[in-house]
Amino acid sequence: MIRRTVLVAALLALTVAVATAARNPAPVTTPYRPAFDPADFGAGPVDNPWLPLRPGTVLRYRGVGDDGVTREVNTVTVTHRTKRIMGVDATVVLDQVFADGKPEERTFDWYAQDMHGNVWYLGEDSSTFAQGRWVRDDGSWQAGVGNGEPGIVMLARPRRGDAYRQEYSPGHAVDQAQVLGPGGTVEVPVRSFGRTLLTLEYSSIDRQYELKWHARGIGVIKEQAVTKSEGLSQLVAVTR
Repeated sequence: MIRRTVLVAALLALTVAVATAARNPAPVTTPYRPAFDPADFGAGPVDNPWLPLRPGTVLRYRGVGDDGVTREVNTVTVTHRTKRIMGVDATVVLDQVFADGKPEERTFDWYAQDMHGNVWYLGEDSSTFAQGRWVRDDGSWQAGVGNGEPGIVMLARPRRGDAYRQEYSPGHAVDQAQVLGPGGTVEVPVRSFGRTLLTLEYSSIDRQYELKWHARGIGVIKEQAVTKSEGLSQLVAVTR
C-alpha cells in the first residue's frame, strides 16, 4: 500500500500545476527560481503550526537505520543561535544521529519563516564521525553561496498536491517534497496524535523516497523510508 502511494505521488509531482508565488514560493521548476525576498522576513519566531521551532526545544527520535537493523537515536535541538544568510537571520537547529550508541552524524540546519508563514530551509553544515573525529561531508551547502538556492521545508498552508523544492544545491542536495494530505491518526512512542499531515520527500541524488508525518504544535513525529532503505524513525520524547 505504501509503495503504491509513492508511485501515485510521484506521478502527481510530474503533473501538478505551479501555484502562485504567494502560496508556493519554491515550486518544482527547471530552472529553479524561488520567490525569496529578504524584505519578507522579520525578527519573528518560526511558529508554523506544522513545524514550530521554539528555541530550547529538544525532540528525541528512535528507530533503525537504512539496513533495518542498526539502532539509531536522533536528537533535534532548536538552539538560541541565529546565522545571517542572504540578509535573513536564520534559526540554527542541531540534528545529531547516534548509531548503536556511537556518534554518526552531526548537522547544523538553518531555518527562517517569512511573513506569510512559510518555513524556508537555507542550508546545512553537515559532518560524519570517522576515525575519532568529525569530518565535513559533501551534503553541506548554504543558500546564496555557489549554486545554493533557498527552499521550503513547510508551506504556510499546505494543500494536497502542493509540490515544492526543499534543498537546492546541485552536487550536494536536490530534495523536493509533495503534500499527500491528512495522515490520519498516528501512534508513536511519545503518544498518539489524532490529526497529522503527511508529506512525501524525494532526493534526486540518493533516489530515495521518504514519508513524513507532522503533528500540529510539534513538527515531525514519524519518518519512514519507502524505497532502497528500511529506515524508520519515531518521536519518543519532547522537552522545552
